[in-house]
Amino acid sequence: MMTNFEAPGLSDVPETMLWTLHSRAQEAMRSDSAFPDAKAAEIYQCLDYDFERSFGRSNPMAALRAHLFDQSVSAFIAAHPGGSIVNLGEGLETQRYRIDDESCAWYTVDLPEAIAIRERFIAPDERHTHIALSATDRAWMDAVPDDGPLLIAAQGLFMYFQEREVRNLLLDIAARFPRCQLIFDVIPLWVSRASVLAGGLPLTRHYRTPVMPWGVHRFSLRTKLKGWVQRPCSIELIDYPAFPRGAPRLISSVFPLLPGSRHWVPLMVEMQLR
Repeated sequence: MMTNFEAPGLSDVPETMLWTLHSRAQEAMRSDSAFPDAKAAEIYQCLDYDFERSFGRSNPMAALRAHLFDQSVSAFIAAHPGGSIVNLGEGLETQRYRIDDESCAWYTVDLPEAIAIRERFIAPDERHTHIALSATDRAWMDAVPDDGPLLIAAQGLFMYFQEREVRNLLLDIAARFPRCQLIFDVIPLWVSRASVLAGGLPLTRHYRTPVMPWGVHRFSLRTKLKGWVQRPCSIELIDYPAFPRGAPRLISSVFPLLPGSRHWVPLMVEMQLR
């Protein structure tokens, strides 16, 4: 059984792994959970960290996002057994425990301090490789096979980059892995602007998120991305599912029906290069 660990000495973007863990684990520990995640709950209960003091009461947003990513990764595995999956900025994401797969090679790319925290709880093995590099350091590409089916995922990451960093990274990925599949999430422009103006979004009086420079208007996203990668591709924009219960479920079910509302909410992008 795991023993308690001291609070992780994380700051800035790496600390957001604790924010998303808070959401996933709290949802997983509910008796009526719509998103079982035993490994996230196990890690959460082992960390000596006051999650509510920093992040407030949890909501299932990160769990809903993780569910979308799980669906895309599972579909990729079903279509390409034996392929490779790269998770950029994975932090304490526990996807490998939620998806039943014994065929693919998995790669986690994250900053050294994030990998150090991850390896307290999640060890690399012969099918799961940890690469202690920033996602913007192209050296990680040298460790990833380029001769077979490849899925590259960036969950909760690109919003913390400048737009030019996202553009250049996608361009370089397309050049190096010309037939790969990409999945990543996007925040709306108004959230990005509010974050920049406020120097980060205050979740509680004890915690402010890192600034999120990259947000986009949904209606321009396909054109923007196709222009960046400079090669044929298909792009699907996927909305988050409704909240699983209570008044938030009603609101999140009705809100998308309002004219123009879809431009105000986050979404996931599936991008297939050809």
